[in-house]
Amino acid sequence: MVSVSMEQPEQTEQRLRRVLTAAEFVVHEGAWYFEESPLATPPLLTGRELAVVRDDEVWSALVPWAGPARDAEVFGLFSFHFAPDLDNSGFVGWLATALKRELGTGVFVVCGNNHARGGIFDYWGCPIDLLPAAVQIVTTIRSRPSQS
Repeated sequence: MVSVSMEQPEQTEQRLRRVLTAAEFVVHEGAWYFEESPLATPPLLTGRELAVVRDDEVWSALVPWAGPARDAEVFGLFSFHFAPDLDNSGFVGWLATALKRELGTGVFVVCGNNHARGGIFDYWGCPIDLLPAAVQIVTTIRSRPSQS
């Protein structure tokens, strides 16, 4: 369910800090990259794909990277499963802005829904070399007390 919050910026900040603190936060092992295939040849789902998306020319599957140095952008991943009773609207923009401000680079986010686990979940990707710094930023924000 999509929530609409009418609140002041300070209220949004405090709400999203509570959302972050309550979320299940997992840092995923390994490196990941986007493997492309032609639109006429969708990827065969084998279970290694974290996400598959397409545009009007190619399919792009987010899969583990295990090869030698290659001409591909490689990412580190972390994820959040959100508490079902907290309004997480605006979370992606809020945290992405904080990460951009601190890391100097953007992130990508793949969202999904798992009703059995409370609803929305997000996978976040950043350049693999920046993963430790991104995790530290998230951990620091989570450890700051929010004013209820």
